[in-house]
Amino acid sequence: MTDSERATRRAILAQCRAMTASGLSQGMSGNISVRWREGLLITPTSLPYDRMMPEDLVFLCRDGTAEGPRRPSSEWRFHRDILAARPDARAVVHTHAPYATVLAILGREIPPLHYMVAVAGGATVPLAPYALFGTQALSDAVVGALAGRTACLMQHHGMIAIGSTLEEAMWRAGEVEALARQYHGCLALGQEPPLLSAAEIETVLQKMAASGYGAHRG
Repeated sequence: MTDSERATRRAILAQCRAMTASGLSQGMSGNISVRWREGLLITPTSLPYDRMMPEDLVFLCRDGTAEGPRRPSSEWRFHRDILAARPDARAVVHTHAPYATVLAILGREIPPLHYMVAVAGGATVPLAPYALFGTQALSDAVVGALAGRTACLMQHHGMIAIGSTLEEAMWRAGEVEALARQYHGCLALGQEPPLLSAAEIETVLQKMAASGYGAHRG
């Protein structure tokens, strides 16, 4: 293992533990991958993050063949397929963040209630329809939902955020959960929130793109 690969594995492991500490995941839920060589490095299945070591991460080839002593996350298909479909992404973060998951259970996308919805690449954080975890059907659903977006909710499941760096993907996951909490708060008060217009969100998107807002964080 090269020094570069070991550093990448350690960075993934650090973000896994940060994901739990921040409340974005609980128990062994959630998973992270980073593009690596002609494939990706991904968290293993059924191993608590506090017991995980850099060597436990799995290298996954494009054909789904795994290298290493452990099995990859059951969600390896959508990690592989997202990275294949999105050359702009280097990292994929999947969590069962509480507020995002509440909205996903209710079948709600996140509308443009706050300008920060633009961090997902458009006027909404879209919702991928439900499919069984670990299946090609789920992978197809999330790849479709992420078309033109950098984050999505997953019905009855959780959320996904992608980024050009692992740090950017993690930052985006945190922002989506914050948006979900804000939307949940509005609904808890018994109201659908007033929304920003498509034109207003487009202006925000242009300003973020011009400033490089959120890009390459870390």
